[in-house]
Amino acid sequence: MFLLATKHYILYPYCSIITKGDYMQYPNNIKKIRNHTSISHSNRGMSLENLINMTNDYYIKKDIALIHKKPTPIGVVEVNYSNHKKLIKKAYFKEQSTLDYNGVYRGKYIEFDAKETLNKTAFPLANVHEHQIEQIDGVIKHGGIAFLIIKMNTFYYLLKGEDFLNFIQNTKRKSIPYSYIQDNAIIIKENYQPALNYLKIIDEIYFKGE
Repeated sequence: MFLLATKHYILYPYCSIITKGDYMQYPNNIKKIRNHTSISHSNRGMSLENLINMTNDYYIKKDIALIHKKPTPIGVVEVNYSNHKKLIKKAYFKEQSTLDYNGVYRGKYIEFDAKETLNKTAFPLANVHEHQIEQIDGVIKHGGIAFLIIKMNTFYYLLKGEDFLNFIQNTKRKSIPYSYIQDNAIIIKENYQPALNYLKIIDEIYFKGE
């Protein structure tokens, strides 16, 4: 089976992923905005992923932390060679990805995922897969720090993995009410450098008094 490319769509038959314009559509209707999302005057046009990547680059350059985006594990089946370039013709996801980012900060292992919803009243739990929930739980059990960065209603929230697990373990709801996020998550303020200083929140939560 071949990858099917059109002007607006790229279909990945093994992965059930469709990209259209500025969106990447994952299974279970998960959406991640790729480009052209207005955020602020200073970071206008930057997607959530780009903001985090820029922030991580800043942390690395300033020797603050070592955090990277995980590469997606892809198995290549067939390639084409054109103008000395290697083009993937057939590919599939070798395994399920865990969380988007991981690394080390102040001697602690960190792993987190970036999520977004256009829903203004609740964050759909379908946005977080079962294996990601298990990963969050496992990281915490082994003494690491796990959390979600959620873009919702033009704000960026850091929701601790412990609070996320507490919600899903004590309710049968299929979404997290916005009021719960407002009460339990912390807003990450935008800056020029770093663009989205989420480690400042980690300091306040996990390293207060040190």
